[in-house]
Amino acid sequence: RNRLNRSMNREMQGALDGVDVVLMVIDARGWDDDDAAVLKIVEQRQVPLVLALNKIDLVGDKQALLPMIQGLSGKHDFAAVIPISARSERDAAPVLEAVSQHLPKAPFQFDPDDVTDRSERFMAGETVREKLMRLLGDELPYATSVVVDAFEDERDMTLISVTIWVERPGQKAIVIGRKGEMLKRIGTEARIDLERLLGRKVAIKTWVKVKESWSDDARALRTLGLD
Repeated sequence: RNRLNRSMNREMQGALDGVDVVLMVIDARGWDDDDAAVLKIVEQRQVPLVLALNKIDLVGDKQALLPMIQGLSGKHDFAAVIPISARSERDAAPVLEAVSQHLPKAPFQFDPDDVTDRSERFMAGETVREKLMRLLGDELPYATSVVVDAFEDERDMTLISVTIWVERPGQKAIVIGRKGEMLKRIGTEARIDLERLLGRKVAIKTWVKVKESWSDDARALRTLGLD
């Protein structure tokens, strides 16, 4: 595993500290070694674990799901095993119900009107990252990072500059798309969402740059805020 993998694993383990319940999402088309590795880490926390089998819409033989669920139940005493398709809003209800059963009652930690506790700059990067994932889907290169280079308020408008980092020229071509259409769409959809979030006009510039093997480069990971 490269440095990026190790950094992500550290982040995951840190995120598990103090949790009351864990929601683990796997591909319903099969259990793999990565799933087993994640389960091994989560089991150390000894908290309720809800397992969601995602992408059931891509499973051709739905009757195969029952034996799979039975097999998974032998790997761990899951609090619940729920087949879902993340594309379906109605499938969210049983997941929320299963998770909420293990959440303790407590006073609100944030004001009901708060949208997020993260900075606007952070949300800009996350919005671009979301558009990358939604629009490219399985074509999205694994080693892709989003960095907000500039975030400036100018009177009635916010100016944002974002760089999307990949490792190879071929990956850059995928993100940019034919005649730049994909990159333009990513920027446009991100701008629309950010204008709604920030409540003002937004101008966003997106760039795609190549840095070979950045996912295994300690200095590059620190520069990108990933280590």
